[in-house]
Amino acid sequence: MNVGRRFSSPVITVSPDMPVPEALALMQREKIRHAPVVKKGKMVGIVTKNDLMNASPSKATTLSVWEVNYLLNKIKVEDVMTHNVITVTEDTPIEEAARIMADNKISCLPVMRGEELAGIITESDIFKLFLELLGAREKGVRITVEVSDRPGTLAQITQAIYEAGGNIIALGAFAGETVSTSFVTIKVENIEKESLRKIIEPLVVRVTDLRVM
Repeated sequence: MNVGRRFSSPVITVSPDMPVPEALALMQREKIRHAPVVKKGKMVGIVTKNDLMNASPSKATTLSVWEVNYLLNKIKVEDVMTHNVITVTEDTPIEEAARIMADNKISCLPVMRGEELAGIITESDIFKLFLELLGAREKGVRITVEVSDRPGTLAQITQAIYEAGGNIIALGAFAGETVSTSFVTIKVENIEKESLRKIIEPLVVRVTDLRVM
């Protein structure tokens, strides 16, 4: 799956000369935490809600409320925004976008269509996809197993589930405790919990978790 199937569009943007209080009010009103900064149709930066809130004076300030508001309105989005923005395109694989966010400790990526801003993908979008991949909103029996890292293991497991009349709702593979093993989580319907254990246990190193969800 690519970013183009999961990003948000159209995206709410702000201008570099927008006062910080105005930009913060916009984010609060629209319930967003990130906004690309656009000038004359071109993205020139990105600003987060935290950037804007950190521009506010300390509660320990001796300034009056009028002085605070005056000074805040002097601070523009361009004064607190990030200028060097990491971006992706619509055909970027979703896992690559997640890796970029994790490696760079950022929570969103603007999505470009050539020189045009097409939208934005956030950590919330990635999190929702993770829920789908593991069938978190579906009812079934969830089993996590440790398997040997050898060709055909997953095929044997899925074939056994099929032959028992089960239907796989979701399947995810994760790094194991050693280079020779992996953890696999499978969510299945139409098979009872203990029946699933008996089917799968002979094919794996061990069953690490089994529950109805």
